[in-house]
Amino acid sequence: MQKVATDLTGILGQERVLWEREHLVTYGFDGTATLYSEPGCVVLPKTTAEVRQVAEYAAEYKIPIVTRGSGTGLSGGSVPIPGCIVLCLAQMDQVLELDPKNLTIHVESGVITQKVAELADAAGLLYPPDPGSMRISTIGGNVAENSGGLRGLKYGVTRDYVMGLEVVLANGQAISLGNKCVKDVAGYSMKDVFIGSEGTLGIITRVLLQLVPKPQARKTMLASFQKMDKAADTVSAIIAAKIIPCTLEFLDRITIHCVEEYAQIGLPMDAEAILLIETDGHVVVVEEEASRMEEIAREHGATAVQVAKSGEEAARLTTARRVAFSALARRSPTTILEDATVPRSELAAMIRFIQGVSIKYGLTIGTFGHMGDGNLHPTFLTDEKNTAEMAKVEKAMVEIFEHAVKLGGTITGEHGVGLAKKPFLANAVGDASLELMRQLKRTLDPNNLLNPGKIFD
Repeated sequence: MQKVATDLTGILGQERVLWEREHLVTYGFDGTATLYSEPGCVVLPKTTAEVRQVAEYAAEYKIPIVTRGSGTGLSGGSVPIPGCIVLCLAQMDQVLELDPKNLTIHVESGVITQKVAELADAAGLLYPPDPGSMRISTIGGNVAENSGGLRGLKYGVTRDYVMGLEVVLANGQAISLGNKCVKDVAGYSMKDVFIGSEGTLGIITRVLLQLVPKPQARKTMLASFQKMDKAADTVSAIIAAKIIPCTLEFLDRITIHCVEEYAQIGLPMDAEAILLIETDGHVVVVEEEASRMEEIAREHGATAVQVAKSGEEAARLTTARRVAFSALARRSPTTILEDATVPRSELAAMIRFIQGVSIKYGLTIGTFGHMGDGNLHPTFLTDEKNTAEMAKVEKAMVEIFEHAVKLGGTITGEHGVGLAKKPFLANAVGDASLELMRQLKRTLDPNNLLNPGKIFD
């Protein structure tokens, strides 16, 4: 790797090539617990031209490339393989254009998601996707993983806001996909091939994003329930009433206690579940929807409904959901945040199943997530040094993912497959779909150089 590092230094300069072991440790893992592997070297390009040169060099010498942003992924997608080049795009952080006439923003991949949101807000616009890691995650990583967020129920996920991409292929060729046109059906929608591909098909260097007008008003409330089934029934009733709130989140009892210990928000410690509900839009509509959703919650067994009276109070209530992972992580040496999605009608059954698995294996599992779209985050509080317990965790995961698929769901709603979910993919999508993915990978990356071993072997 010393020769490789020397050659790459000739392309990028000494400051942007890391190969000494003390500098590589940071790049050996992402946000996924228990996964670590040391790369051969790390490069930090600043332009698409430099990315192309690195890709061309890697193609010539058959060296694998693992692309990385901030390393916040939760499926092992940016965990390197030994001897690979980690291509970190964090220094490609330029905002190229904010176009209010066309409601778009054009950025390089290393731009932090929060910055996109802030620039849109300053222009009176909204960038809806809001993954939990948005303060530190990069747009390129969001696109590669097709990230979701708290507003996904109403506004959708990252894919729904990508209008165009610049992508460097495995051979070093740069291609431009999409444009500012709201309508464009000229040929295959190739940009969609790369969204959610987890760096296995190409290196995303620039992203053209759609923005929307900022809602005039927003209202936030927190409903408490003694039974999880009542919370799930409330969600179903809200949707049946033809109301689509922008946020419809839940926390179970374990998560409630952890969050309250951590943030001291004033959550009801005797509740089995709480729902964070938020509606936005026109002032009159927001008032009507908020009032109706409060009624529905009380009709379906809510013991209390707290409606925020100010922006500060709304932010405090929203904190209960946004800090859930951090709060749970304080409980045990190892926190494994998982991700499974089921149809909304199966939410209560899936949550009960997770609780049953927790009892069966004697594990502590806190569950929270996006109840409005069926996306659950069972979170294992464990210790990776405890071999016997980790074996139970593995068995519990298998049961949870298999049951999610059995209920008509999927193994991941927003975290991606990466390394962590790879063993479960065939069961989720079927052999024919998996082979189609392999054919696409072989076509675009015939030498298997881009993030090899992720999603499938």
